[in-house]
Amino acid sequence: MNDYAATFEQTWADPANTRYELPPVDVNRTLAERYELSEPLVFTQDMLWDMEVRKARRPDLFIPTVVAAGSADSWGEGDTFVRRSMQRSWTAPEEYTLVLERTHVDHATRMVTFLGTPEHPGPDGELLRAGDLQPIFHVQHGAGGTQDQPLNLWRIVHLTDAVDTGLLRVFDRMAENPWLPEFVEIYVRDVLGVGLTRR
Repeated sequence: MNDYAATFEQTWADPANTRYELPPVDVNRTLAERYELSEPLVFTQDMLWDMEVRKARRPDLFIPTVVAAGSADSWGEGDTFVRRSMQRSWTAPEEYTLVLERTHVDHATRMVTFLGTPEHPGPDGELLRAGDLQPIFHVQHGAGGTQDQPLNLWRIVHLTDAVDTGLLRVFDRMAENPWLPEFVEIYVRDVLGVGLTRR
């Protein structure tokens, strides 16, 4: 296990932190049940992983309802880098706050780990400080399942002194979403070039 994943697991194990794991999303099943497609598509685990790798660097393109347009940037070579973006606050979505994340893309496990940090030097060396609208959080995004039945995996842990039930309610609402996550819809439409319409 790499250091990023180990840090995530250690934080996840702390009962004082606010943890949430969304139910795995069976991409092909959801496509079949919830969408009309412009052409047949078998969505593969390779496609899901390609989407995760792209999204790690460009969250503004793949989660535009969360990340303010033009606010995302990343620096660092290869599969370990730092990312910054202006993101909507979970509990006050009308407000944006600066989120700084140390990021590792693990191709072996097909998991991306984002470790939130309160401050970090920017690409020019200037010290950046994360916004204070919400607790610092870590996130893991992954491509699970099998090649022909990929599962979108997602879990988050906020660094809190005690479990925040308000945050949990936000993620409960996310878990009730019957559609694919927006980043999968965007990948299908904009990268694969397949039109999709919600039923």
